[in-house]
Amino acid sequence: MYAVIKTGGKQYRVQEGDVLRVEKLDAENGKEVTFDDVLMVGEGSSMKTGGDVASATVTGVITESGRGQKIVVFKKRRRKNYRLTQGHRQSFTSVRIDSIKE
Repeated sequence: MYAVIKTGGKQYRVQEGDVLRVEKLDAENGKEVTFDDVLMVGEGSSMKTGGDVASATVTGVITESGRGQKIVVFKKRRRKNYRLTQGHRQSFTSVRIDSIKE
């Protein structure tokens, strides 16, 4: 069975045992986190969506928090002697999915 959850403005398809990187969550490593914004639950012909999944929850444990690889942003305007280099590292939280409850 799998579920589609929404967190950090993105949607993720998860199964029990999956480890996924989501946007930074305000919790410490080893803490349990519950995702209440479930969009779809089920498998095959037993899919539930909309109001049928209002009570569904997905729980997981935070395994890691950190920052991703650096992305270099380079801007240039030709013939104007304009060059701008910036860097960005996105914060993330790794979550191991433990259970999906309908």
